[in-house]
Amino acid sequence: MKRSDFESMPTDELWMLHEEITAELAVKIRAEKKAIENRLRLLVTHNVRKSERRPYPIVLPKFRNPAEPSQTWAGRGKQPRWLTAQLRSGKRIDDFRIKSRTA
Repeated sequence: MKRSDFESMPTDELWMLHEEITAELAVKIRAEKKAIENRLRLLVTHNVRKSERRPYPIVLPKFRNPAEPSQTWAGRGKQPRWLTAQLRSGKRIDDFRIKSRTA
C-alpha cells in the first residue's frame, strides 16, 4: 500500500488494520521464537555431549626437583618454575630425570 492510501483511510479502518497487523506479527514472532529456542536447545545439548572428556591415562613423572623431591614434572605442558630456574643456571634437563627402577 502507498502512503496516500493510508492518508485517505478513515481512522476506524486504520485502527482495524493496525490490530490485524499486530495480531499477525504476534503469531509470527511466537513461531520464530519457538524455532530459535528449539535450535538453542539442540546446540546446548550437543555441546554438553561434546564437552564430556575422554579419560586420559595417568602419566608418571619423569623429572624431580632434588631440592624438593615432592615437586615433579611429567614432561607435559609448561615447564615448572623450579626446572626453568635450574636450566637458566646452567644445569641440563637430564640432571633432573627420574631414573627408572627397572633399568
